[in-house]
Amino acid sequence: MAKREAQQRAIQLRKEGKSYSEIKKELGVSKSTLSVWLRERPLSEARLKALRDWNHVRIEHYRETRRRNREKALMAVYQKEKGYINKLTARDIFIGGLFLYWGEGGKTRTMEVSLSNTNPAIVKAFIVWLQKSFGIPKEEIKIRLHLYRDMDISKEVKFWSKTLKVGRKNFKKPYIKKSALAELSYKNGFGHGTCNVLLFNAMVAKRVLMGLRVLRDFYLGP
Repeated sequence: MAKREAQQRAIQLRKEGKSYSEIKKELGVSKSTLSVWLRERPLSEARLKALRDWNHVRIEHYRETRRRNREKALMAVYQKEKGYINKLTARDIFIGGLFLYWGEGGKTRTMEVSLSNTNPAIVKAFIVWLQKSFGIPKEEIKIRLHLYRDMDISKEVKFWSKTLKVGRKNFKKPYIKKSALAELSYKNGFGHGTCNVLLFNAMVAKRVLMGLRVLRDFYLGP
């Protein structure tokens, strides 16, 4: 069994309430690997009480204790970084958006800016950047979804509209892929298709492209 298939099977078995030991026995993967795959999927207390093998219970409690300790340590770091990052200035936001666009945005057209991603947070960050750094009203922003043929199109449009806080009238007709989401052997974890954000504004496009050139020259020299 391929690694990705094994991971998906492990997650499915975990959803069914299987312990680490039971999943390890079926898939033949190490417990250290399972601890990575299933770190956010602890067993419920009811399921733990139902396990008859004390060794299984001991392992589950050990994994859960480590998960909680790791989460506690990460939250301490999170709070520290949150206090620092939330003090962003307008200049910080502008430069941060340029880096986002450098990595994810479209760079082949001089009359528009665009960004496509499956992660709603990245798409939302791009829209907020357009608003705060360039004063673009939401009415000028267009959205086109790339979805799979087995998805509920209306439901996905509603999801993206609500998540991005962009009205339905901003959405262009979705592009429907011939392949099915269910046919993918490995999903990225978002599962709502790809969202393409478009802004047809020549002046913004010029500022973005020249800003990217400044960044390039900063690191590589003119």
